[in-house]
Amino acid sequence: MRIACIGGGPASLYFSMLIKRQDPAHEVTVVERNPAGSTYGWGVTYWGSLLDRFERDDPVTAQAVRASSVRWSDGVAHVRGERVVHHGDEGFSIGRHRLLDILTQRAEDLGVRVRFEQEIEAVSQLPDADLIVAGDGVNSRLREHYSAEFGTDVSVGRNKYIWLGTRKVFDSFTFAFVETGHGWIWFYAYGFSSDLSTCIVECSPETWAGLGLDVLGQEDGLALLAGLFADPLDGNPLIGRPGGDGPAQWLNFRTLTNRSWYHGNIALIGDAAHTTHYSIGAGTKLALEDAVGLAGALARHHDLQAALEAYERERKFAVLPFQSAARYSAQWYESIPRYMQLKPEQLFALLGQRHSPLLPHLPPQAYYRINQAVEQLTALRQLRSWLGPRVARAVHARSRAYR
Repeated sequence: MRIACIGGGPASLYFSMLIKRQDPAHEVTVVERNPAGSTYGWGVTYWGSLLDRFERDDPVTAQAVRASSVRWSDGVAHVRGERVVHHGDEGFSIGRHRLLDILTQRAEDLGVRVRFEQEIEAVSQLPDADLIVAGDGVNSRLREHYSAEFGTDVSVGRNKYIWLGTRKVFDSFTFAFVETGHGWIWFYAYGFSSDLSTCIVECSPETWAGLGLDVLGQEDGLALLAGLFADPLDGNPLIGRPGGDGPAQWLNFRTLTNRSWYHGNIALIGDAAHTTHYSIGAGTKLALEDAVGLAGALARHHDLQAALEAYERERKFAVLPFQSAARYSAQWYESIPRYMQLKPEQLFALLGQRHSPLLPHLPPQAYYRINQAVEQLTALRQLRSWLGPRVARAVHARSRAYR
């Protein structure tokens, strides 16, 4: 097959590797609009199951990713001057730039042609290929051209957020909540190298405007935020996008779904197909699993349309519980004032339960007591783990049906 992957992100690169390993005779090209090595981004998180996936698919990639990753096993929350620690599951992070370097090098070693600084602005510019994989992110131009055929739907979150970096190296996944005269503001932070951490700052639009972050340039805005979070940052500054003191890159999260993940010979993958709120840390995992799913479907079905149908069916079902969890997680943060009267250890406990479809409908104190009782009983805890994803799928499916 002749295969063209539009966009040089993790999903496209990993798919190109997998499909080339399946059959070296495939002609595979990855087209990226940016120059090599210019991708902006801090660190991305993932869990041990993704490393297991790499080991099965391509041990060479697994070894390189493992060697470049940072590992943690605790969560820490700073609330009202108190520091609360939760001993949880092991997690990992890696610099986005480093991950792309690993995947690009491995793809080229396998014979994939990776072309940088090639912009696809119109369908007429698409290369002649049997299969075109649109992996060019949430702002995919290819998907937008066929938005009616894909059934694209975008909902915009209420809160404002910004991706930043810091020289403060966090050895645990860290949350910090600070109350200001204009409401609460918080960050999520995690180390991803020996000298850098990602720091995502979020707040309501009222707090954002009240603090003047809507009008401050990047330099002044970063100084204000560093002052607010001086304690958990140990006095370290925050680092923004390179390029001077232009407008700060504050965003509202866009949750994107598509009714169909393929049209003709074009398949959507990664953020071009779906997005999940950054607070559940699943974006990279799901994008790479899309790559695995598409390559697997092509291996099982000789007919392209049958393969794309199988890919869509399997991956839409697999992504559904993550979409539901992400939606509830985003809503939890949009309802922060509801939970900030709790004691810090109670707040942290409910932070870990923010994916629950029941939490928004129960008083926080009552939910906390119920959750504590469940944690004491193994049978109930197992039931919750089994029932939770199924309830989430059912609720999400029902909400989609009534749109």
